[in-house]
Amino acid sequence: MALAVREWGRTDYPDALTRMRALRSERARGLAPDTLILTEHAPVVTVGVGGADLTALPSDLPIVHVERGGLATYHGPGQLVGYPIVDLRARGQDVRRFVHDVEEVVSLGVRPLGIEAGRVPGKRGVWVDGQRKIASVGVAVEEWVTFHGFALNVSPDLAVFAQFEPCGLPGRVMTSVAAELGRPVSLDELVPSVRAAWETVFGAAYVRGAADASRSELRASA
Repeated sequence: MALAVREWGRTDYPDALTRMRALRSERARGLAPDTLILTEHAPVVTVGVGGADLTALPSDLPIVHVERGGLATYHGPGQLVGYPIVDLRARGQDVRRFVHDVEEVVSLGVRPLGIEAGRVPGKRGVWVDGQRKIASVGVAVEEWVTFHGFALNVSPDLAVFAQFEPCGLPGRVMTSVAAELGRPVSLDELVPSVRAAWETVFGAAYVRGAADASRSELRASA
């Protein structure tokens, strides 16, 4: 099956979660292709399997516990959220490589705007100059099909991150495309390059590596 992209616009997180899980199930049964969901959420804090100190989370936002890896993070307007629904059985069941590929999609996606970003050894997500985190990554894998994914800060209110420790980090490390460029940036500016990066990274032929995973239900984050 060819790669697909579904653009959902702005969604409430619980509704998006239900739809994402349904698509994961369809992919596991061979009823859908590998698909990148692109959306923007109404304000919400999600908490992964790593948990969180709930007393430290913003009290004025909904809190949703989910099955992805990692701790708590914020989603809201101005953030481009991507959920790659990918069958890893055709990709060597290599979860580590999948996470790296998701990070590469984001890195390539921001490059046309003049931002050089990438991975930092020992840290999950996508970073600018190794110091400022521009995107978080948290995934889950069931029946060797992935769900959840990345949250790219395009132009969110970064002050929300300062209210807690996103992914266990000081909120001040979070940055955005708008902050890096010093100008307003819309999600529409990022969607074409992120779509192209998805096709470049996940459309390439898979070559099995030595670090292939060995379990069918795994979590990775932050």
